[in-house]
Amino acid sequence: MKKLQIDFNHQAIYNSRENGYLKFQLNQQTGAVLSISHTQEAIVVPVTSITAIPNMPTCILGLMNWRSHIIWVVDLPKMFNLESLDHRLRQYNIIVIQIESMILGLVIQEIKGTTKFIADDIRSPVGQVASSLVPYLCGCVVQQEEILLVLDAVHILQSAILCIN
Repeated sequence: MKKLQIDFNHQAIYNSRENGYLKFQLNQQTGAVLSISHTQEAIVVPVTSITAIPNMPTCILGLMNWRSHIIWVVDLPKMFNLESLDHRLRQYNIIVIQIESMILGLVIQEIKGTTKFIADDIRSPVGQVASSLVPYLCGCVVQQEEILLVLDAVHILQSAILCIN
């Protein structure tokens, strides 16, 4: 497994008013950020490292081994009803998120790095994005004239689409 190793040290010292975020492209048109506090790792893996499982929603790509855990991998743009990623890809960019014991791999188009901003910069997404996206967002933030979706990892993990038992 080839890794684009962005391993997050959650003990890092941040300006007390700023929060750290992983910045990425969901697809060609949509930029987003996710709180580093819920992000375990950003990796690049071959498509073949994900095992498809039959009779799953189309956004669920399958299962993969991550650090001795078997985790579900989700096509995040497809889950959000956005333009999907190119299906001819040879590798996936995956953000591994974790909340308590729940771990999930999110396939996105491209990892851009990290950024910081204060919570007061986050604006309501209502009227800015499709209403189907709103339940998965903390809001939107404008950085360098680009509107970024601020994703809510808890609501993504608790999505009815992902209720897999």
